[in-house]
Amino acid sequence: MAVSMRLMRFGGKKSPYYRIVVSDRRFARDGRFIDQIGTYDPKKNPADVRFKEEKTIEWLRKGAQPTPTVRQLLVRSGISKKLVEPKKG
Repeated sequence: MAVSMRLMRFGGKKSPYYRIVVSDRRFARDGRFIDQIGTYDPKKNPADVRFKEEKTIEWLRKGAQPTPTVRQLLVRSGISKKLVEPKKG
């Protein structure tokens, strides 16, 4: 099963709001998903990005592949650095 992290669109016409979810690549963009790991609101200035860090890192370690947009959001939020750094202590 190929698992990806992607954006699931919500909100009305011309006012998008996204949930960041983990889902099987074969399912539709707004279809079934395995887990919700965050939210993204591009209409706010600056854009509001929130991740559940522990769940996100867990899914990345399990092999979930983020889409290019989700990858950029991970870099912007700093989670990609936490994944690379070893635990201290």
